[in-house]
Amino acid sequence: MANSTMVTEFLLMGFSEVLELRVLHALLFLLMYLATLLGNLLIISATTLDQNLHTPMYFFLRNLSILDVCYVSVTVPKACVNSLIDNRTISRAGCAAQIFLVIYCVYVELLFLTIMAHDRYVAICQPLNYPLIMNRQFCVWTTLVSMLSGLIYAGVHTGNTFRLSFCQSNMVHQFFCDVPSLLSLSCSDTFSNELLILIFAMGIGGGCFIFIAMSYLRIFSTVLKFPTRERGKAFSTCVPHILVFSVFLGSGNCVYLRPSGASETVLDMILSVFYTIVPPFLNPIIYSLRNKQVKGALKKVVLRKTSSGKL
Repeated sequence: MANSTMVTEFLLMGFSEVLELRVLHALLFLLMYLATLLGNLLIISATTLDQNLHTPMYFFLRNLSILDVCYVSVTVPKACVNSLIDNRTISRAGCAAQIFLVIYCVYVELLFLTIMAHDRYVAICQPLNYPLIMNRQFCVWTTLVSMLSGLIYAGVHTGNTFRLSFCQSNMVHQFFCDVPSLLSLSCSDTFSNELLILIFAMGIGGGCFIFIAMSYLRIFSTVLKFPTRERGKAFSTCVPHILVFSVFLGSGNCVYLRPSGASETVLDMILSVFYTIVPPFLNPIIYSLRNKQVKGALKKVVLRKTSSGKL
């Protein structure tokens, strides 16, 4: 137990020890990070400045974009810096903060995607009742509940992780601090931690998956009654939503539900990319930038800035 108190910092794993590959990894991450920031900031600007986009759907899109900017900023900048300067050290407090923020963003993003699926279901299947169901009060309260409950959820998992003793190693087999990697480093009994993760994953993740699946099944059954042209448009919008959500939830479950005694592999790091970096990168493209209303709003924003710059 004396040795357990000596772990005051952790070492994050890199994708490669070769300098050239580290630089390539940093550049790829940086490009995805900048593209994610640009796409989400454009959506935030368009949905905020254009009065025509002040509807429930775009309200949730704006919230999702704000969340994605925070989500991708928790892990990617430090991973880029670590690859370039080959300094992979992170303090115990920094590791705890990273775990808290990642879990918080994952939880809230999952709830936002579920609410957005419900929004699409009401808009397509119950269009006459849409203003009554998706009213301003519902939108604000669901957002507040998602964000506040996320604080409790992330706090429980973070506190439950850092009550453990770490005495085996300080090498985190991941490019950021996450719960499964730390559980494998602990010399304490982690059964209760793994059980808690399983219960929450099955309860919250499984519940959201079932709710979203049921929403889209009802949407598809309604869309099949539409004319052929409108049917194709609806399918082209809904299918990418389902694919991104499936990648997000599937990769996250593969990492978090893996037994703590299993061997750490590069595959775990790749899977982590698919739930920490890919969704924030793809969400602006799939949910908004293909939308004609959003494109029109972005053009207005750009033209407004251009004209003000000339003045």
